[in-house]
Amino acid sequence: MNLTFYKYQGTGNDFIIFDNRNGEINLTEKQVRYLCDRRFGIGADGLMLLNAKPGYDFEMLYYNSDGRVGSMCGNGGRCLVKFAWDMGIQKMDYRFLAYDGDHEADIDEEGWVNLRMQDVNKVIHNRGDAILNTGSPHYIKPVNEVKDLDIFREGRNIRFSRAYEKEGINVNFVEQKDDYIIVRTYERGVENETYSCGTGVTAAALVFAHNDRGFNRVDVETPGGKLAVEFDKLDDDHFENIWLCGPATFVFKGEVNV
Repeated sequence: MNLTFYKYQGTGNDFIIFDNRNGEINLTEKQVRYLCDRRFGIGADGLMLLNAKPGYDFEMLYYNSDGRVGSMCGNGGRCLVKFAWDMGIQKMDYRFLAYDGDHEADIDEEGWVNLRMQDVNKVIHNRGDAILNTGSPHYIKPVNEVKDLDIFREGRNIRFSRAYEKEGINVNFVEQKDDYIIVRTYERGVENETYSCGTGVTAAALVFAHNDRGFNRVDVETPGGKLAVEFDKLDDDHFENIWLCGPATFVFKGEVNV
């Protein structure tokens, strides 16, 4: 079966996308894994289907590069919104369904795609680290000199520790600068460092909020580029009106035989 695919990236977090509004594409775990393989396939951190969904502008179905259906992907969601725009679904405000429920999004005048994330009502604090779910589960570890860390080794140690080995967890190492944070992420499903992780950046920003209460905007640097997270902080464990903001870029399109 020959299929037209599209490649998009958001701060280096790259995705294969198929327009599946006709519902004819059904991929196996093996096929997704092959397509995402950087040596034998197209190569990507994940794969998404743009599905039709009554009552919504579209549905987002996300697969990790290991071939399994994944939880929410923030950068993936932003890229899919940009893809929807490019495919003719052009709106001021979007509403779509993803793994973790409803999401809103818009595209601003600078071309950044702004994606509303789910509210967060629980943060577990563990000896200076934090664990929370922003659509996907994340472990936040504050560090110094994050650019010098062996993210693969350190992230893998936590991700495959006894507490998280079965379900997995994404591990984010965060360095606080004067007016921004630097985030590097070991991502489950990819089982390696990715250039950027939207739900991870969101989780890190919540933990490193500038203000004790009220409105916060946290600027974030990742290996793949810059993002921002805006939110209302109610207290240390409760956050609302969370928006992940950043670029989403078309890379190329092609044909692939599956």
